Amino acid sequence: MNDESRKWLYDIIRCIDSIEEYIGKKKIFEEYEKNKMLRRAVEREIQIIGEAVNRFQKQNPEILIKNSHQILATRNRITHAYDAVNNSIIWGIVINHLPGLKKEIDQLTTAK
Repeated sequence: MNDESRKWLYDIIRCIDSIEEYIGKKKIFEEYEKNKMLRRAVEREIQIIGEAVNRFQKQNPEILIKNSHQILATRNRITHAYDAVNNSIIWGIVINHLPGLKKEIDQLTTAK
């Protein structure tokens, strides 16, 4: 894996770390839902994750990232169908899927 690919993986980790910081340890959906700036910040981080996954997969098609198609679909929805973004779905991604993605990317960054 080249340095550019590693950078994209680190970008994904940094974005997930940022989202975790934004939502805090309590992880209260109602606080997320009523805070437009928080929602937009999380959505932006998810866009970056999607773009980094896209670039990584194009350069490294032999290394599969689980759910990469869903990650890209979410990125595209936020980017191109911003008026159809569902706060509950984004919250579900943050709570249920980003922790697993983080572990997966951590393993890729430590692989030789």
